[in-house]
Amino acid sequence: MNIFGLTITRTKAAASLSPVDNRGGWWPIVSEAFVGAFQRDIKVNQSAVVAHHAVFSCQTLIASDVAKLRVKLVAQDSDGIWSETKNSAYSPVLRKPNHFQNRIQFYETWVLSKLQRGNTYVLKQRDSRNVVTALYVLNPDRVTPLVAPDGSVFYDLQSDDLAGVAENVIVPAREIIHDRFNCLFHPLVGLSPIFANGLAATQGLAVQTSSTRLFQNGARPGGILTAPGNISDATAKRLKDHWDKEYSGENSGKVAVLGDGLKFEAMAMKATDAQLVEQLKWSAEVVCSTYHVPPYKVGIGAQPTYNNVQALNVEYFGQCLQVLIEAIELCLDEGLATGEGLGTEFDTENLLRMDAATQMDVLEKSKGKLTVNEQRAKLDRKPVEGGDTVYLQEQDHSLEWLARRDAQPIEPVPPAEPGPEAERAAIALFEKDLREALNA
Repeated sequence: MNIFGLTITRTKAAASLSPVDNRGGWWPIVSEAFVGAFQRDIKVNQSAVVAHHAVFSCQTLIASDVAKLRVKLVAQDSDGIWSETKNSAYSPVLRKPNHFQNRIQFYETWVLSKLQRGNTYVLKQRDSRNVVTALYVLNPDRVTPLVAPDGSVFYDLQSDDLAGVAENVIVPAREIIHDRFNCLFHPLVGLSPIFANGLAATQGLAVQTSSTRLFQNGARPGGILTAPGNISDATAKRLKDHWDKEYSGENSGKVAVLGDGLKFEAMAMKATDAQLVEQLKWSAEVVCSTYHVPPYKVGIGAQPTYNNVQALNVEYFGQCLQVLIEAIELCLDEGLATGEGLGTEFDTENLLRMDAATQMDVLEKSKGKLTVNEQRAKLDRKPVEGGDTVYLQEQDHSLEWLARRDAQPIEPVPPAEPGPEAERAAIALFEKDLREALNA
């Protein structure tokens, strides 16, 4: 069959392909929140935990921060310097990845798939020249990696109308860009951070659900009605139905009149006893730690007091974003087959933008290293005439000149012959010493 200009032939070898669960010595691929969770009926729903505010905030923050960076096509010159360029084979697909997504939407989907499922599968579309003209992020739940006996990798794709996959098909690895991380159990299977934070997020959601129910009942906990003697089941049911109807929900807070020795005792744990706020904060901090996001970035805890925006962004970039960004760059280079002299690079200037005072100070210190026009480009200003020269102060000398100067032998300086001024100074000093001797 044909898919995106690629002819897929069905061979007998397809029957010998094995899913990655047949791991051949690799650790088992675990889907539980922790060992034994299934037996204890503790389940983590990957889709449901996204409703936890910290999970949602971390995933959307990371995805939007990566997606807002412009992807540049760069070329290496003879001096080994990489600079931005254009190429008709690669620039169009980097600018517009497919027919229904712009660049930001495409890379948001890419990163969210990786954060939510641990894997991102991107299908390539080629033209008659075998050049990649479109990229489609596939639903990770509808893709299965397969391994042949000789170690070749294939991917079993289920139908996806939006991506143009009309029927189930097996494609070779060269037609798929597979970005994955946290491959703890198999090199072809990435794990989402939800594997580590799902239990904490589930606990946080349970705390919020319990709190919501409490406040829907007027912040009054449930309890039990006790009687001094025995009562029939029918009487107990009648009393319970009456209590629920008259004194719970919207009727919470009404005055209850009890007779015949009936007594109400609160049964549920109070919010203060359960340390509600501390539990919610702890679960959110655990989630942030698994995504390597500083908690203050998602509104948890106080922001650092020192006033250095760039230092905070550099820390966030280094511990959270950098590995995701560089992984995408490598996947694009290999997937688009850019070769040795071309590559892709995210423009991190906006992400690491400095405050105005620091930026001007850095530009001032860059004199002698950047031209005036290069400095103006950092400020989005047009070049000026004469601005393509590197300037230095007059007293600065080249290393070559200093080396020649230091190579010259140092000759001893002969003592200066006494002149008239030196003689007059010596006579005056002698006369002073003589007067002092006579007056003594």
